[in-house]
Amino acid sequence: MKTCHPKRLSSESLFTEILLRLAKTEGRLIVAIAGPPGAGKSTISKFLREAINKGGDGPSVVIPMDGFHLDNAILDQKGLRSRKGSPLTFDCAGFSILLERLRNASEGEDIVIPVFDRTLDLARAGAAIVRSDHRILLVEGNYLLLDREPWSRFAPFFDMTVFLDVPFPELERRLVARWLDHGHDGNAARERALSNDIPNAQLVASASREADFIIVPN
Repeated sequence: MKTCHPKRLSSESLFTEILLRLAKTEGRLIVAIAGPPGAGKSTISKFLREAINKGGDGPSVVIPMDGFHLDNAILDQKGLRSRKGSPLTFDCAGFSILLERLRNASEGEDIVIPVFDRTLDLARAGAAIVRSDHRILLVEGNYLLLDREPWSRFAPFFDMTVFLDVPFPELERRLVARWLDHGHDGNAARERALSNDIPNAQLVASASREADFIIVPN
């Protein structure tokens, strides 16, 4: 990741920092939580949401970029099924439109968003709602800070940016374990991780813009 000296925080300190930023913000605070596949973006986003909402239905909501995965049928048509999860396999333009809607939502406007279903391996349209009273939007995804077109168009929508920094040996272990959990044997799981996930992780690490904060997950 291209960086000078962004502030390094624990997850707990990030929670405090978000609340401090919110206190100085009128309207919504949109937080980008980026990092390689397997870095723990969903885990930290869930922790932050629950901490902010204190276990209830509070002012924070998670918005996953994964809801904009292209369908497997389209990936098959394009010959990209084996690269699912790489930048070419997302509807980047559609996600950008959603970010613009979230930033410029009118008072009282609820916005419906898609969510990726890992069990079904597809995005479900209309699966969640960002309510008008959701003030802290935790946007999580691999390529939110990618410093190349068209991904760099996201930059103006984020008030605060976070990058998860995980050593590559640990990323590889997690990614292989993920495929093992999906029923692959050891060789197949390692092949899936090394042929697609790790190259995607290397891209995120080498070509992302500097974030405001770096988190080293446990």
